[in-house]
Amino acid sequence: MSLRKGLRGVLFDLDGTLLDTAPDMAGALNQLLADEGMEALSFECIRPHVSHGALRLVRLAFGEPDKQRFEDLRRRFLDFYRAGIARHTRMFDGFEIVLDALEAAGMRWGIVTNKPGWLTAPLLQELGLAARSGCVVSGDTLAERKPHPMQLLHAATLLGLEPRECVYMGDAERDVQAARNAGMIPLVAGFGYLGAGEDPGAWRPDAIFGQPTDLLEWLGLRA
Repeated sequence: MSLRKGLRGVLFDLDGTLLDTAPDMAGALNQLLADEGMEALSFECIRPHVSHGALRLVRLAFGEPDKQRFEDLRRRFLDFYRAGIARHTRMFDGFEIVLDALEAAGMRWGIVTNKPGWLTAPLLQELGLAARSGCVVSGDTLAERKPHPMQLLHAATLLGLEPRECVYMGDAERDVQAARNAGMIPLVAGFGYLGAGEDPGAWRPDAIFGQPTDLLEWLGLRA
């Protein structure tokens, strides 16, 4: 197989795509529930919501409290999460092979996430990915976030590539929208945090992968 023509870079979403952060996010949410004297939620209940961030998780556990209480709950959840940010989080199985293959082929890769920088940076540092990634664009790096294309366009610039030379892989509809809006090829991590009622095929990505290493075959990096 030969490398798919015209492609020089791969950009990844973080939660539910490159990293399996759900165990630590679920742990922080259940720690907050315990702090409030409430029963824990099952991991299976929490996992599909993780890619949508703290706001979705707090609403999952507490509904729609008033604004002041909601902000207090959100802040405490994030504090719990930051304290144990890489306790159980790892790359999804197969991504070490993927990253090695991308680097061996001379392809640039980077991360574009809606996760705020004060959480993204220490997480990547603890997992040894901070220096390895060609770029990191967090949710508060710029004025706009996915599905707006600004983050992806900025990432391409940081990699020294044109948007048309890049693919973007994520596990949410906004990731596909952002890629398309930026003029990149949208790919879906079918192993990510998809809800039971979600149909990623309806988002019209170029491909849906059942495991990380499927990306290599799609790119033409596997014989």
